[in-house]
Amino acid sequence: MLDKINTLLEEVEAVAASTKEQVEEYRIKWLSKKGEVSLLFEEFRHVPSDIKKDVGQKLNRLKVRAQEKINELKEAFEGKDEINTPAPDLTLPGLPVIQNGTRHPLTIVKNQITDIFSRIGFTVSEGREIEDDWHNFTALNTPENHPARDMQDTFYVSINPEMVLRTQTSSVQVHIMEGRKPPIRTISPGRVYRNEAISARAHCQFHQVEGLYIDEKVSFADLKQTLLYFATEMFGADTKIRLRPSYFPFTEPSAEMDISCTICKGKGCNICKQTGWVEILGCGMVDPQVLKNCGIDENKYRGFAFGMGIERITMLKYQIKDLRLFFENDVRFLKQFTTA
Repeated sequence: MLDKINTLLEEVEAVAASTKEQVEEYRIKWLSKKGEVSLLFEEFRHVPSDIKKDVGQKLNRLKVRAQEKINELKEAFEGKDEINTPAPDLTLPGLPVIQNGTRHPLTIVKNQITDIFSRIGFTVSEGREIEDDWHNFTALNTPENHPARDMQDTFYVSINPEMVLRTQTSSVQVHIMEGRKPPIRTISPGRVYRNEAISARAHCQFHQVEGLYIDEKVSFADLKQTLLYFATEMFGADTKIRLRPSYFPFTEPSAEMDISCTICKGKGCNICKQTGWVEILGCGMVDPQVLKNCGIDENKYRGFAFGMGIERITMLKYQIKDLRLFFENDVRFLKQFTTA
């Protein structure tokens, strides 16, 4: 072992490096956990007692000298860097104070919605924004030439007419139903697209949160209580809801849900058009044909679904009157939500 130590010590004394990378290579070769010096220390445990003192002294000298050599080589290169580095310009202005940003109001509300439903057992499912016709339409009871397709102005992908920018996050729920056995309890937040004229109340892109619950013996009463819980958690304990009959191709029966106006407390104002109520979402019991389309036994299981626009909820919560503000990145608008 003394021969190994002497040989390595001679190598350390004679080594030279032309780049910083070579210095790092030598450090790893000699002093890393699996380096040659470390391996010698492991062998030292098996050295006979009568020569252990001499070997130990030599080994410690090797380690110290290897570290000194690495430091010498590093200092040599650091000196070269200092020569080539220009002196700082002290006349330049100081760096500006960088203010912390904030979450976008849509993100704030999306997180609040997700948190509310997470408390009652809903998981979060996300999916792709470019979707095929089956998952976006057909599986949801909207086959080709169905009148319900006229309710949604769709962006089709030009290179493949079977692919679309999803018009609803219900497509995520189709994937979930195809790949998972009931019970299913999930919400699907995400961006959706529709070919609509941009105005204070409409946009070609917006955000949705859709919910799905499938199990045995699920009823409309379960749907109502779930949505009442959401409304009171989001808008306050005094919030009332009402359900009005409606039509959606993938639910039967279907309904639209209103909440008592958060501005006038149900007395009537411009926001609620003097009715005291504001619509916030659509819902209904999942049509048995949709369950069948997704490979779920429609005779055994039932379910409910609901969907809401995050922009609509945000506009109500913060009394924002123009939807376009969410997409213009106006810092003056976004700063208002710093402490939200």
